[in-house]
Amino acid sequence: MRSKQSYKEKMEQERAVMAAAGLVSERYAGVSNIEFQMTYYQRGLRPVLMTRTLSFLPTNYASFHIKCLHEGCTDGGYDLAPVVASLATSRKKTVKGKIFCHGTSDTVGHASIAYEVNIEYSKPVK
Repeated sequence: MRSKQSYKEKMEQERAVMAAAGLVSERYAGVSNIEFQMTYYQRGLRPVLMTRTLSFLPTNYASFHIKCLHEGCTDGGYDLAPVVASLATSRKKTVKGKIFCHGTSDTVGHASIAYEVNIEYSKPVK
């Protein structure tokens, strides 16, 4: 029974973090779409774990912390909020980069993602 309570508590905590982040429309006025194209990498014989595309609309939460998919990783993940904030502040449309998971695992430097972030801005009303 305790594990279910822990799971429920964890889910409530995640919801609270997302709500605290606010909506994309509130945090980044004038942004109509944010798209992440990501390739997950891990150490081992098959380094490419998966590719993934995520899209955020103005009505979505502006929570850009992506969980680490490496089995056994604790407290890891990728925080792409600073990347989005930098793009939106400078009104640039795209950026590419790589970020490493700093969670705890049985292997050091166990996972990373290569990302491309694309932002579409709303056209000003005349």
